[in-house]
Amino acid sequence: MNYTYLRLVFPLIFTIYLSCGTKEYRQINDDSIENYSKYVDPNIGTAHSRWFFYTPAALPFGMAKLAPSTNGSYGNKSGWEAVGYDSRHSSIEGFASLHEFQIGGFLFTGITGNLKTVPGTLERPDEGYRSRFSKADEVAEPGYYKVLLKDYNITVELTATERTGWQRYTFPKSDSSYLIFDIGNQLGESGKVKDAQVTYNNNGSVQGYVVTYPEYVKKYQPEGDIKLYFYSEINKKPSIHGVFQGEKTRENEDKISGVGAGMYFKFQTEDQEKIVVKSGFSYTSLENAKLNFRSEVKNLRFDEVVENARVAWENEFQKIKVTDSSISNKTKFYTSLFHALLGRGLSSDVNGQFPQNDGSVGQVPLNPDGKPKFQVYNTDSVWGTFWNLNQLWALVWPTYYNDFLQSQLVVYKNSNWLADGTANGRYVSGVGTNFVGLMIASGFQTGVLKDNLILAYEAALKNEIGYIDRKEGAGKIDLKGFVENGYVSYIPVEESNWRDSPEGSPFSVSHSLEYAYSSYAVAQMAYKLGKLEDYKLLMKLSNNWRGFYEESTGFFRPRLKDGKFLKDFNPLAPWRGFQEGNAWQYTYYVPHNPKDLIKVIGKDKFNTRLDSIFAVSEKTEFGGVGIDAFAGIETLYNHGNQPSLHMSWLFNFSEKPWLTQKWTRLIGNKFYGTEEIHGYGYGQDEDQGQLGGWYVMSSLGIFDVKGLTGQTPTFQFGSPIFDKVEIKVNNQSQKPLIIQTINNGLSNFYVEKIKRNGTPYYRLSIPYKDLVQGDTLNFYMSNIPNKNLMKL
Repeated sequence: MNYTYLRLVFPLIFTIYLSCGTKEYRQINDDSIENYSKYVDPNIGTAHSRWFFYTPAALPFGMAKLAPSTNGSYGNKSGWEAVGYDSRHSSIEGFASLHEFQIGGFLFTGITGNLKTVPGTLERPDEGYRSRFSKADEVAEPGYYKVLLKDYNITVELTATERTGWQRYTFPKSDSSYLIFDIGNQLGESGKVKDAQVTYNNNGSVQGYVVTYPEYVKKYQPEGDIKLYFYSEINKKPSIHGVFQGEKTRENEDKISGVGAGMYFKFQTEDQEKIVVKSGFSYTSLENAKLNFRSEVKNLRFDEVVENARVAWENEFQKIKVTDSSISNKTKFYTSLFHALLGRGLSSDVNGQFPQNDGSVGQVPLNPDGKPKFQVYNTDSVWGTFWNLNQLWALVWPTYYNDFLQSQLVVYKNSNWLADGTANGRYVSGVGTNFVGLMIASGFQTGVLKDNLILAYEAALKNEIGYIDRKEGAGKIDLKGFVENGYVSYIPVEESNWRDSPEGSPFSVSHSLEYAYSSYAVAQMAYKLGKLEDYKLLMKLSNNWRGFYEESTGFFRPRLKDGKFLKDFNPLAPWRGFQEGNAWQYTYYVPHNPKDLIKVIGKDKFNTRLDSIFAVSEKTEFGGVGIDAFAGIETLYNHGNQPSLHMSWLFNFSEKPWLTQKWTRLIGNKFYGTEEIHGYGYGQDEDQGQLGGWYVMSSLGIFDVKGLTGQTPTFQFGSPIFDKVEIKVNNQSQKPLIIQTINNGLSNFYVEKIKRNGTPYYRLSIPYKDLVQGDTLNFYMSNIPNKNLMKL
């Protein structure tokens, strides 16, 4: 069945409730509603992409994330290198089932002919079970993937429910058709395998597990590991089955354990015969993998699961309805939204059990109906999410945002510290900092955080000022100097071996700036809760950024243990006081107090230099010029990495808002593309939806530099790019937020005037609480800057 054809041709013309796991998805009876899924192209940006980036066969925020793997078996030396699927490759080694930060597992595939039990290499695909493929035979769309394995003439299709993965293999006529279950080998970011097992049961089902040791677990929680479980059923009994480890095979054995464990199944197939593999997954136990399977598979057929997945995605896309004539911009928008809703997936089971930080199994409290009160999720580091995901989630997906925060609090209750990043509850701090306290504060200020407020404040406060016996996985190991002395001391990489310590950090400036920002965020929460002494302390810490500014150079500069500035200083140099960035980028990193930063630098100097940064950076399309250049590069601005993402919005605070309108529009036009190589820049590090989330917010023309952490969170205005956007916000009246442009065009990215609900509006920002009540904002656009436009 050609699902691409169906999705483009047939409108939504009937109403039906489709059961999919623990949720129900509603298809709307209205043939006038546009199908926004057709604008999503998962293959955008797939050259040099991270392990978790390309998972078309998945549901929003789901656990099961199925995708082809071209080099996932190659290993991941540092834990972050780009492996998995690369559009430049010409062969596929198999189809992996779980893709999260530091989590990968369960590679399945199909072959014909001689049995092969190792994947082979990209250079020599015939040495293993991998197969060549053609992009012309590939279909990738939200919830579904299809490809032809040319070496075997096998068509493979993938889809998923929340916790189950479905694979359908259409074989040619053969007496030697095989399914390969490669369970016990490293995959993606999983790290080395510690143990594995796969068993063929008497009833024909297959089950097993793998225990991995990811690089970031090794670094931040050395005593930990990651456990993954699966339970599968195959709709045809094999004629022969056996086990393997590497190239060693043993026929008719039902069980194998240890590193490299795998199993094969041989079939006689007729031409175009379909064999379906249905698998349930769990991070807690084999029994829960079976429970997830039974709860979500039910009596569904493969085509029904594909349709359910399509409807699930379309329901989410319908929450932000874009009307515009630009197919390119709509493709960028909905593909970006797809990634923002794809990353950071489920780690809890249907019964509410989830993996704890200490390796035990936790239990989410249940509602009276027996369903969990919230879901628990894995996450990459939340470094920078306040400039993309937090804002988008708070505006349109507040329930998910609350669940995400509750997920962080269960780690705190179990370990006594918040975790910046979590893989099955384990500490996997991506950059050694921790912004979860800021996320909690933002959730509190927006009203998104609904439960456990006392615990949430306790955790957030401890995260900002607690440094005694702090666990390395909780980040901020260098917090002591920041709290006691007002700054983190600079210790060169050569002396620190890239590690933070209570004595200082090789990233002393950037960490201090980040800690000042998060201190401010939690201070606002403290004030609203009446914790005035905490508020005073945190506000004092939030001003620590001032001690790094050196007036003679006009940059933030590293300070040594004796308080003196580092002498040998190059503001373009990355990694010397600045994590994944440099002084040109981090000198603008005072998001909680941009007006005072502007005063310190001087308004004219601030505007002139910042404007010139973007003028120069436009020549490289605002990112790195190499396909793998996204972090720690010697550029003035780098949109491919988190520390720069707010900079174009700072002109709103320096009385030149038209420059924010200009540069945010141009970044959206030039950095973001619709190609496999030029997708999120050229050397993107999309980090589970962050660059996509930025594009969504910027294209809507709303953004908050403070990350919704102020006592009255507000969105500042930029340059909305679409003719009309209707957003389903969370309010009782079901009144939408509508953003419209008048006189929009390719060069009309300046705002001439604004009307709110038909009345002239004379501010450059609007409170979050007003937007979520539903509003109509009209932006009158022009190709000439309105330099008399209102101020903040």
